Amino acid sequence: MEISEFYKEWLTRSGFVESKPSPDFGPSGKLYLAPEDAACGYYWVYGEKNLFDIKIHDFYFFEDSFISLDTPECLSITYYDSVSGEELTPYRRLTAGCVKTFHGGHETYKAMIHRNIPIRSVGIEVFPAYYETYLRESYPDDYLLPHEAFSRIGQTLDFPEMSQLLRQVWAYKGEGISAKLFYEAKVAEAVSLVYERGKKCKKDLHARISGQDMDALSSVTAYINDHFNTELPLATLARIACMGTTKLKTSFKRIYHCTISEYIQQRRMSHAEMLLTSTELAIDQVASAVGYSNAGRFAASFKNNTGLFPAEYRKMSRRTGG
Repeated sequence: MEISEFYKEWLTRSGFVESKPSPDFGPSGKLYLAPEDAACGYYWVYGEKNLFDIKIHDFYFFEDSFISLDTPECLSITYYDSVSGEELTPYRRLTAGCVKTFHGGHETYKAMIHRNIPIRSVGIEVFPAYYETYLRESYPDDYLLPHEAFSRIGQTLDFPEMSQLLRQVWAYKGEGISAKLFYEAKVAEAVSLVYERGKKCKKDLHARISGQDMDALSSVTAYINDHFNTELPLATLARIACMGTTKLKTSFKRIYHCTISEYIQQRRMSHAEMLLTSTELAIDQVASAVGYSNAGRFAASFKNNTGLFPAEYRKMSRRTGG
C-alpha cells in the first residue's frame, strides 16, 4: 500500500473527512478536515509512493484525547510549533519549538493531547524503501544505520537547521513537478542533516547503566518531581545520586533523553498547564507556584514550551464546543 493510501484509510477510519484544497496548504497534498464532533482544524499529507511522506497537523481537540496508533515501519522527524501533551511510551512531554524523532512500526504510539490547545506541527517520515534500499545502494561507503542516526536526536530544542527546513516545507505552496522536486529535495536534505548530527554525536548507545545507578537516577527524578518548584542545584542532585556531576548528567540524559534542566522545565510547565486550566490563580501566582520569581520570565518560558503565552493558553483551554 502506498503511503498516501495508508493515511487516507487511517484518517477516514478516525473520522477525518477529505476536504477541498485550501490556500493555507500546499495543493499537491491531500487535506482532511478534523472530525467535527471531536476536533477543529486540518490534517495535510503529501505521500511519495512507498518512499516518504510529509504531514502537517493544524487542529485541536475539544477534550483531552488519548491517541493510539500502530504506525508502519518508518523513521520520522517532526517540528512542533504549538502543542500541549505527553507521549506515553516512553513518557515524555511534548514541547513547542522542539524537533523530535520517532521509530515507527515496532510498538503502538501512544500520547495524551490536551484539550483546546492547537497541535501545529510539520514532519517527514521516510520508509524502508527509501532508507534501506535507495540510500544503501546510492551511498554504500558512507551508509550509517538510519535508525541509529535518528535515535541519537531524540527530542531537542537545539536543532535550528532542521527547524528552519521543516518550517520551509510548511510554508511551501507549489504544485506539479516543482512541488515534487521540492519535496524530494527537502526530504533528502532532512535525512542529510540527521546523518550529520548522528555522526557528530558522541553518545555511546551501547553503554550500560548498572542497576545501582538506575536506582540512583530514580531517586533523583523522584526528588525533582517533589521539589521542581524550588532551587535544585546540580551538586545537591549529585549527592542524592552518589555520583559525580559529570556522570550524573551523562547517565541522566542517556536514560531520560533530556538534560536535567530540561526535565525540571518539563515538570514546571506541566504543573503550570494544570494550574492555568483548573484554577483561578493569577499568572504571577502560577509563576510563583512552579518556581519562578519573575512572571515575565515564566511567561517567556511557557511560550517557548507550548507556543502560547499563559493567558492565551488559559483562554484556549476553557473555550467550549466546536
